[in-house]
Amino acid sequence: MSNNRTGTVRRAAVIGSGVMGAGIAAHLANAGMRVLLLDVVPQSLLPEEEKRGLTLASPQVRSRLAQAAVARMAKAQPAPLYEPSFAGRITAGNLEDHLAGLSEADWIVEAVVERLDIKRSLFEKIESVWKPGTLVTSNTSGLSVAEMVEGRSETFRQHFAVTHFFNPPRYMKLVEVVPTGDTDPEVTALLTALCEERLGKGVVVAKDTPNFIANRIGTYGMLVTLEEVLRYGLTVEEADALTGPAMGRPKTATFRMLDLVGLDTLLHVVDNVRDKSTDAAERETFARPPLLEQLVASGRLGEKSGGGFYRKIKGSKGGSEIESLDLESLAYRPRSSVKGPIIDAAKAAKGTGGKVRALLGTDPKHKYAQFAWQTIKRTLLYSAALVGVIADSISDIDKAMKWGFSWELGPFELWDALGLEKSVARMKAEGDAVPEWVTQWITEGHGSFYAVQEGRRLVYSGGGGGYAAEELSPDEISLAGLKEAGRTVLRTSDASLIDLGDDVVCLEFHSQNNAIGGEILSAIRRTAEEVSKNWRGLVIANDGRNFCVGANLLLLLMEAQNGEWEEVEDIIRMFQSSMLSIKKLDRPVVAAPHRMTLGGGVEACLPADQIIFSPETYFGLVETGVGLIPAGGGSKEAAVMAAARAGGGDIQPHLNALFETVAMAKTSTSGFDVGRIGLKRPQDRVIMRQDARIAEAKRAVLELDRAGYAPQPEARVRVAGREGKAVLRMGVHSLLLGGQISKHDALIAGKLAHVMAGGDAAPGAEVSEQYLLDLECEAFLSLCGERKTQDRMSHMLSTGKPLRN
Repeated sequence: MSNNRTGTVRRAAVIGSGVMGAGIAAHLANAGMRVLLLDVVPQSLLPEEEKRGLTLASPQVRSRLAQAAVARMAKAQPAPLYEPSFAGRITAGNLEDHLAGLSEADWIVEAVVERLDIKRSLFEKIESVWKPGTLVTSNTSGLSVAEMVEGRSETFRQHFAVTHFFNPPRYMKLVEVVPTGDTDPEVTALLTALCEERLGKGVVVAKDTPNFIANRIGTYGMLVTLEEVLRYGLTVEEADALTGPAMGRPKTATFRMLDLVGLDTLLHVVDNVRDKSTDAAERETFARPPLLEQLVASGRLGEKSGGGFYRKIKGSKGGSEIESLDLESLAYRPRSSVKGPIIDAAKAAKGTGGKVRALLGTDPKHKYAQFAWQTIKRTLLYSAALVGVIADSISDIDKAMKWGFSWELGPFELWDALGLEKSVARMKAEGDAVPEWVTQWITEGHGSFYAVQEGRRLVYSGGGGGYAAEELSPDEISLAGLKEAGRTVLRTSDASLIDLGDDVVCLEFHSQNNAIGGEILSAIRRTAEEVSKNWRGLVIANDGRNFCVGANLLLLLMEAQNGEWEEVEDIIRMFQSSMLSIKKLDRPVVAAPHRMTLGGGVEACLPADQIIFSPETYFGLVETGVGLIPAGGGSKEAAVMAAARAGGGDIQPHLNALFETVAMAKTSTSGFDVGRIGLKRPQDRVIMRQDARIAEAKRAVLELDRAGYAPQPEARVRVAGREGKAVLRMGVHSLLLGGQISKHDALIAGKLAHVMAGGDAAPGAEVSEQYLLDLECEAFLSLCGERKTQDRMSHMLSTGKPLRN
């Protein structure tokens, strides 16, 4: 629920400029806050500071740590800032000279070393300048929240909680908000709203227990996996093949994840849980694994030390090679691939539930299936035992694992996918102790933890109360829930038109990778007709992993290789006319893209009256990377934008900039960055909270409708013409002579220049959009016939990477 006080939090302070502190400061700046970043005063000079004649009293030395952190933000990968210019919102300082600045902050975030004594001392110092009412939070990943503020005033404690961000703060969705018994409930609500609405995060409220929710279960899962790997004699590669996407987990799986986290870091987390646990079985489970202790003692900490369970070395042919650890000898050996019927079945299965069922059921007696069952079973039972301990809601536990560890399904969702009653019966047959509340839930006649009723997801509520409706923010619209409720207006195999309410519909893509093919194009045309007759407006959005990765490249390649040029032209003409039907629609259209929005995905957005970007939108016309040019209206729209920006003035500078964007297949690094590459229009904007993008797009449609929407009349497009084309081609030729592009790159760019400049029209001539579309189609067809373009298309399909030939 929205908290109207979130807008009053404008100034923040972050204490600690290490990896997490700097990342949090950057993300607060992303959200538009002015941020004061403080760190300790250095106790010694660097050699370069001595050379410059600086002393320990020099201001630039005293604030060096925070200043260096801000300077690194522009170069860091992954980038912590949505735009490099956002670093200007951060002021660097130190805890001695600038402590008083904390009194001007509305929110103070502590992110220093994980030592209770240091944190307590810091909070005492903060309170000495603290303005009553200011929010104070810690980014601790597992220390006791209450113990950190022992000795502080009651008022201070009422305004204190943990906001545990996951690393990297910009990209990881989860924030665990952990109040104490003293925290004012209004403060908890305000922090939740701040993190959700202003920072775009997913929030779960956790209890003040060791390592909270995600790290508690995630660490247990890693320890169990390691134990079962040794029990079944699996290799590092076999374990990662089984505990990655095949189990609904990230590609980093288990051992690659451990290398990223750091083996020493994992031991620290393990110690924290064990030392604070009163349960003998849990303390035994969280004992330090001897294998990890051996590796840490030998300096093999993971990626940060150059090697852990994997390491990268220079290959004999000059490139790099990956080696993996032999778990018996602890020596490295060349990494091997893992194959077999079980792995193949899991890869072929659809959906996480299907993959895990294939993993367990293809050959149940195989060691792979046995290993997978044991790791999953133990994690499910542990999660169930912690309900009411680490969180009151199983939904919050599921969300924490999905948002914090990137699991496709949380433990209770996965349990449902396996079949609750069937799996519990197997657990009991194997002698496992199943928590009483799970058995009671089944006894009461419930076959799953979640259910759907009238389009709303219901969830186990505990206490014998049956299901309860899962809470959704008013700013969240679940397309899956609406479809379950029978709100589908039209449907093809690859797209659906869904009633959002208030006479607004949403066109959803759901093909593989949301790639645009004939079924989606057909759905677009049918949608235009339906919306024109019966609805107030249209939203184009979906809940897929990515909005749209482009057109169906495989179909185009097959037709081109078979010389079916009429078929290729029909596809392009249909693509163009479908996108034009969106642009000419007599009802308002708002697109709400997220994550990868490439090629045809961009072309599906540009005809909309407005685009509402998710902050994590990677937006770009990337067709030149596969030897083509945008021909679903993308090249035409770039020419239209250049003319609009020129007004009555010189088109060339605007054309040059957009030509470079398209020719070089530039992609934005965020929704805010779309402006840098020139594809953001004045009416387009970014919404911080990705989960609210569909609801926000619906509101935008209704606002346009209430304002008396009328489609823009088709205007003639002023073009740079043959002289503008010559300027573009001159630049291309210079790059070719300089060896910066290949001859085929130059051929593609030359054809793109012909389209975007308006062909051989006279400079300043006004042409129709259809004229530009015809140029697009002609250029696209000619490039499809080029062998090198077909090689590029084939290479992209087989490797996922561009070929420069």
